[in-house]
Amino acid sequence: QVQLVESGGGLVQPGGSLRLSCAASGSIISIYVMGWYRQAPGKQREWVATITTGNSTRYADSVKGRFTISRDNAKNTVYLQMNSLKPEDTAVYYCKLGQLQPSWGQGTQVTVSS
Repeated sequence: QVQLVESGGGLVQPGGSLRLSCAASGSIISIYVMGWYRQAPGKQREWVATITTGNSTRYADSVKGRFTISRDNAKNTVYLQMNSLKPEDTAVYYCKLGQLQPSWGQGTQVTVSS
């Protein structure tokens, strides 16, 4: 059974940075497309970034140029480096493994506030 555990969230001031991690167990991430999503209070979950098995990346327009997704297959972990954070980035961030029958982590809270 696949388990995804996100970590690295917290409270940060606008303009600050955080790095989220998603550690997988029960499956090898190297064969899957991995993604990050987020859900703000009162809003639907939205896509943030994707990294393919060949390390191609795509980003939502709202985070392009500020966020970077990466993967370390040896550690079975996916990362989301978030720079120049804005209050509107406040959300619970979720890691997703796969596409057709995806697995999700439990989420990690990111709060951007002064």
